[in-house]
Amino acid sequence: MRSLAALPAPFALVPAGSSTRVFFHADCLDVLARLEPGSVDVVVTSPPYNLGIRYRSYDDTLPRAAYLRWTRQWIAAVARVLAPDGSFFLNVGAKPTDPWAGLDVARVARRVLTLQNTIHWIKSIAIDKDAAGGAALDRDLAVGHYKPINSPRFVNDCHEYVFHFTHAGTTPLARTAIGVPYQDKSNVTRWAGAAADRRCRGNTWFLPYETIKSRDTDRPHPATFPAKLPEQCIRLHGRDRARLVLDPFAGLGSTAVACARLDVDCLAIDVDEVYLDEAVRRVRGAAIPEPA
Repeated sequence: MRSLAALPAPFALVPAGSSTRVFFHADCLDVLARLEPGSVDVVVTSPPYNLGIRYRSYDDTLPRAAYLRWTRQWIAAVARVLAPDGSFFLNVGAKPTDPWAGLDVARVARRVLTLQNTIHWIKSIAIDKDAAGGAALDRDLAVGHYKPINSPRFVNDCHEYVFHFTHAGTTPLARTAIGVPYQDKSNVTRWAGAAADRRCRGNTWFLPYETIKSRDTDRPHPATFPAKLPEQCIRLHGRDRARLVLDPFAGLGSTAVACARLDVDCLAIDVDEVYLDEAVRRVRGAAIPEPA
């Protein structure tokens, strides 16, 4: 872990393996201003969406212009601390009555950084058996959590964006680190780069939430992502090049959990002490770090 001398006093430190997760109870702008330029290799975060979500310590109903000004401010601060070949994975959502919300955030980030990849996080999906090809399904398949039909106008929103920003759009990626096996094994001999039986996963990632019994006790935060999402982002960037990962809106600590599993140093920031308590608990219970 790089020196923390210039940073505020940590809320908690959770070491495991050869790395440490450091939590700060603070405004992310205060912590980002104290980090050295270019000191962060990977940023994975999901900021407030400004969709009227009921957070404990944040007003998610700012006027759109004020929200976008604040967005420009914190994204510029992230860009300052991002390494020249770093990756910034920005998860943003929307709602049917405000479909441009996430894209407006991306447009603000575009003024500061380069959009290198657009990833679609699929939270639920339905596949007809006759469209499954070689998968040979014996029935139609519906996987993930579905909301009840409550609108005559809108279909259920089953995905969110993960925008991958970099400084110049030239950051190399470990594409097969999250690759998938070839379904048609003849490709392994047909393509020179297929010897390891791994192809690029592509930009659609199906990652459902774990089933929970109670939102209040099992997921006491209104807008979280599963730890598998930041884990795949870090692996895609290149785990060996992810020496320091940052999440300026830590919430329940999914990015920090991913870093614990991968044995990577992490800085996690949030303005809500209750969320941070849960994040620390989750990280302490995370799986033993994998060998490097």
